[in-house]
Amino acid sequence: MARYRMLLEYDGAPFAGWQRQDNLLTVQGALEEAAYKFCGERVTAHAAGRTDAGVHALAMPAQIDLSGEVDPFRLSEALNYHLKPHPAAVLSAEKCPASFHVRFSAKERSYRYRIANRRAPLTLDAGRAWRIAQRLDEAAMHQAAQVLVGRHDFTTFRASTCQAASPIRTLLSAGVRRDGEDVFIETAAQSFLHHQVRSMVGSLVEVGLGRWSQGDFESAFRAIDRTHCGQVAPPEGLYFLAARYD
Repeated sequence: MARYRMLLEYDGAPFAGWQRQDNLLTVQGALEEAAYKFCGERVTAHAAGRTDAGVHALAMPAQIDLSGEVDPFRLSEALNYHLKPHPAAVLSAEKCPASFHVRFSAKERSYRYRIANRRAPLTLDAGRAWRIAQRLDEAAMHQAAQVLVGRHDFTTFRASTCQAASPIRTLLSAGVRRDGEDVFIETAAQSFLHHQVRSMVGSLVEVGLGRWSQGDFESAFRAIDRTHCGQVAPPEGLYFLAARYD
């Protein structure tokens, strides 16, 4: 068997998330079908993260195993051909050791959330950002986000349906910055809980809108209670940014 690691870019809008589901279009399903059309093998694709419906990826590591060796460039070209017309693309492919696993070998995963902070409705970027018309205080949001950095119990920002064994996670970084009309929230950790990033973003927006103080945000976080979470940000603004490996 030969193992191939790829970087995927995709628009999450038409997909029901990464994970294969019966009778639904998913990124995993589309990639596995493209591989089958190319080489006639039924493969199982793995990814560094499992994005929800509507969530995008800028560089999602993925892998498949094939019975024989294929030139990586030829593999990427063939997969891209068979992925059409779905909005997903293989940016690069390479052969990797059998000991490597895109999910279990990852040391860090990072996400970016994009808020379009503008009065006008979105046209070209509809479905690719969360539009908030009222001016956000990104400096206050950034300051509030710093209490999240470190090893904590993230129950407040954990989906009620999350199946992780523990709510304890170590957030390596969290930052908020403005670029014109866009406000970006970026965060990194070895792993995240279900809906953790979108929950954190939604609560940070409460700070940015002036509805919550810095103390309110920290109190909600320290409560270790899901009912203290603010709004959950919609999926269309979330992007899987990258994964880091040794």
